[in-house]
Amino acid sequence: MKKVGFVSLGCPKNLVDSEVMMGTLQQAGYEITNNAEEAETVVVNTCGFIESAKQESIEAILDATRLKEDGTVKRVVVAGCLVERYRDDLMKELPDVDAFIGTNEVTRILEATDEQKNFRSLPLMPIGNKTATYLYDFDTPRFRATESHTAFIKIAEGCDRPCAFCSIPSMRGSFRSRRFGSIIEEARNLAKQGVKEVVLIAQDSSRYGEDLGEVDALAALIRALGEIEELEWVRVMYAYPTHISDAFLAAIADTPKAVKYLDMPLQHGSRNVLKLMKRGGTRESLEKLIVRVREKVQGITIRTTFITGFPGETEEDFEELMTFVRNCRFDNVGVFTYSDEEGTPAFDLPNKVDPKVAKQRRSRLMKEQAKISKRLNNAKVGNTYKVMFEGISQESDLLFQGRLAGQTQDIDGYILINDMPEDLKPQMGAIYDVRITEAHEYDLIGEII
Repeated sequence: MKKVGFVSLGCPKNLVDSEVMMGTLQQAGYEITNNAEEAETVVVNTCGFIESAKQESIEAILDATRLKEDGTVKRVVVAGCLVERYRDDLMKELPDVDAFIGTNEVTRILEATDEQKNFRSLPLMPIGNKTATYLYDFDTPRFRATESHTAFIKIAEGCDRPCAFCSIPSMRGSFRSRRFGSIIEEARNLAKQGVKEVVLIAQDSSRYGEDLGEVDALAALIRALGEIEELEWVRVMYAYPTHISDAFLAAIADTPKAVKYLDMPLQHGSRNVLKLMKRGGTRESLEKLIVRVREKVQGITIRTTFITGFPGETEEDFEELMTFVRNCRFDNVGVFTYSDEEGTPAFDLPNKVDPKVAKQRRSRLMKEQAKISKRLNNAKVGNTYKVMFEGISQESDLLFQGRLAGQTQDIDGYILINDMPEDLKPQMGAIYDVRITEAHEYDLIGEII
């Protein structure tokens, strides 16, 4: 069998595309390897969202083409968002790449890896801004790259939001939802394979089903997934603040297997900056939203992300963001500095913020959040929580690790487990009672009891 190596960059949504491509190749008789040096073909699935991600993607492509020059690799394929944004430039600047396939061409991976075809001469399928149609289905082959007990399910593709800083609509096309039954069937199949946690993802999960004429479809989906016996946790990522309905919150609150967790990127807390971002809202309106969420779902964990250094962000705007974070006391926060991306409305805005200032603001915000996280974690010491076991810790071979329902894998912190009953043989993905004995800014220390 011919070996194909994959490098998948960017978000979980991109990872699902990689898994579909790997599954398609495996079904056709290819062997998948995580060692590019032993592969005959290397596929780099790129991210093109912000400058740092683009640079990482280019470096990965150059690494693959160097292997081709050395004679260890015969074919290099570049896929994903970077291709959608810069296909013509990439084809011109990277002659050693044999094939480029965009986000709407995932099903062409067999053509792209076929050494008998000159893929560069084949008709292209650029998506433009509105013409993308691709959605995978429950019976689409997938070679999962996640741990055996957890899996992502992409419930929709594309986005119609006008956010000024975002290039996703130009790379992924218009918002389009998968069919309800397809998602349920996929979840059932994953559960039969031993998956204990499914994570629902999309560019905008909270709008799921709207384009199909459905009302409160995400709430219905959560409740239906909660009926699958083998599953333990159902998690939703990437909800938009203007679409946090009472029905959605009720589904999280009432469904035992739905984790009490809300991932809701807010991006800022200043009316001025939110208006420039084309997101709308004010600090006061967002604070009311946070209060409503916590009232409707007792004990919920709230994660969000912010951008510092957006064009036009003044020191007063940033201080309002700091006040917002102090007032809301979010459980988990990610902060990014603004990336000036051509083709987005923000690229043409005046009053650019010095990148050094943006980084300083990011550092100040992260330090403030670290204090909040430490206080929230300190309050957990002495309490016992349900924790999903995940094997040897990434921190040390002397520790095990697990996650609370309020922790998403590879995004939030972990529970580091330093003790357990001597006769216990813990299983990956199993749920155990863990008593918290020590708290840090992001991770917790505990013992299985």
